[in-house]
Amino acid sequence: MDEAWLVPGLAGLCGLAVGWLLNICSTRWPIDLSIISPGSRCSECSNAIRWYDNIPVLSWLILSRKCRYCSMLIPLRYPVVELTSGLLCAGIFMIHGLSWEALRGSIFLFLLLGISISDARFYIIPDEFSLGGTILGLMMSFFPGGIGWANAVGGALVGYIFLWFIAEAGTRIIEKISPGRLEEAGLDKAMGGGDIKMMMMVGSFVGISGVAETAFLGSLGGLVIYGPIATMYKRLIPFGVFLAVAGAITYLWGDAMLDWYLTRIVGLAV
Repeated sequence: MDEAWLVPGLAGLCGLAVGWLLNICSTRWPIDLSIISPGSRCSECSNAIRWYDNIPVLSWLILSRKCRYCSMLIPLRYPVVELTSGLLCAGIFMIHGLSWEALRGSIFLFLLLGISISDARFYIIPDEFSLGGTILGLMMSFFPGGIGWANAVGGALVGYIFLWFIAEAGTRIIEKISPGRLEEAGLDKAMGGGDIKMMMMVGSFVGISGVAETAFLGSLGGLVIYGPIATMYKRLIPFGVFLAVAGAITYLWGDAMLDWYLTRIVGLAV
């Protein structure tokens, strides 16, 4: 293997393993189950899944997408999450090389991927991802090439306060325009507490300016893509999914987008 591909290739293999773990975490944490016990089992026949049937992506292909014991189809989301995780990790290490920033960026993207899966399936963002991720973000802000502890702390505070304010304002507006609408939908607030804590985690990784970009892109995506669907079919919006995608875009291209905005739109020299 070419040396230029060695590190990304090994990182991608590690990412596949993390994707396998993310499948477990994003399925069990939202319903308050341990990720350690019980071990992996088929949801149909309850037979324990052996280690050789748990190899990321490969086992799914070898088993022809079916459980070894009862032949129930294994959902496509499992290999998709594993492959996505592997590609993200390989891509980050290709960009940053073997560095602390590559590790920080990979962990951030892993957290966002886990959050998007949990929110899409259960409309829940587990504290293990949000609060635990915030602690990791603050700790890794000290890494060489990181955003620095002051920016990380500021980003976490701004992310939490900003989303909290939006949730409170949205709740009051909805109740004023359509009294009882939130209660009918079984909601206390216009935005869940999980989204607020998630933005605290995002801020700890991307800093204060990154919070603004993430909130803007996430809101735009939710409004344009999912808004019409939610209105038509009366479904809740898993806003965490859009914030997760927006957070990834901000991490990867946020600086370039901000420079473009300041130079092309505002007219400042950067």
